[in-house]
Amino acid sequence: MLRKQIISKLAGEPASFEGELPIADVATVQVTSEQADHPIDHAFDQSRGPGGSRWVADAPGEQSVILVFDRPQSIHRISVEVEERAVARTQELSVAVSSDGGRTYRELVRQEFNFSPPGTTFERELWSVSAGAVTHLRLEIKPDKGGRVGRATLTSLAVA
Repeated sequence: MLRKQIISKLAGEPASFEGELPIADVATVQVTSEQADHPIDHAFDQSRGPGGSRWVADAPGEQSVILVFDRPQSIHRISVEVEERAVARTQELSVAVSSDGGRTYRELVRQEFNFSPPGTTFERELWSVSAGAVTHLRLEIKPDKGGRVGRATLTSLAVA
């Protein structure tokens, strides 16, 4: 006989992954800019997946989001989600970590997200990484590699 359970998870909405750090409890978030109606808080509010809340930079051009941990962390996985429903563009993200209080960084991942609304509007990545004694995690965002003026966006950022 098949064993089954009905679960309440919405289709396309990822659950938190095992060991996910509660960023509000373990780090201070530094950000270069944010729109008042799309603050950086939205990247950490568990509203994930297509249509989830999101952070949007207030200023055009390259942006940074830095997690300054209260105490050093071991990082094994990083998850990011980005949604763009209006503008065709290629957004580039790079993730780097520091173990010396933010003086130097080591890049872990660099990824491009290609958006072509109304077709491709949502990207999700889960990266396995190995970084110990992390004091700072920096996400750098280039909103449009094509050189057009654009605003960086981020639906979610999670680390474990």
